[in-house]
Amino acid sequence: MAILPISHLPQDSVLRQKAKRVSIIDSSIQRLIDDMIETMQEAKGVGLAAPQVGISLRIIVIRMPGEQPMAIINPEIVEHNGEQEVTEGCLSVPGYRGEIKRSAQVTVKGKDRQGKRIKIKATGLMAEALEHESDHLDGKLYIDHIESQDKLYNVERRISSERGENL
Repeated sequence: MAILPISHLPQDSVLRQKAKRVSIIDSSIQRLIDDMIETMQEAKGVGLAAPQVGISLRIIVIRMPGEQPMAIINPEIVEHNGEQEVTEGCLSVPGYRGEIKRSAQVTVKGKDRQGKRIKIKATGLMAEALEHESDHLDGKLYIDHIESQDKLYNVERRISSERGENL
């Protein structure tokens, strides 16, 4: 396994492209999933999409606190309900957080890493993560959902200003 470099805005155009469907789950896909999980864990992320490591494929990995990581290949949100306001960050937009609205509940279909069809119904943080990572596969980032500039803030500046420091 290897830790992969994480793509960042604005220099990595793969983040703005629609990712390609995975047609065959072979050893290279298994290796990519393992590397994505290791990269996500090293970066202390909740989720990671293949475009975030420069690979334009429809694969996401997610790890909820206290649970084992999971991979979803060709995920598709088939249902979403309700709304929740969340504060999100992204490994591909380091140093920033934003307040946005996400679905309170989502249902996602896809395949697990063995190619078995799966269906996941989720609420809370898991719903947020599934929606966030699925957006990456369509070239969207959480910053695209921010309604106004005052809902996006620089984490380092905010922490420093709360301490009375100037940057």
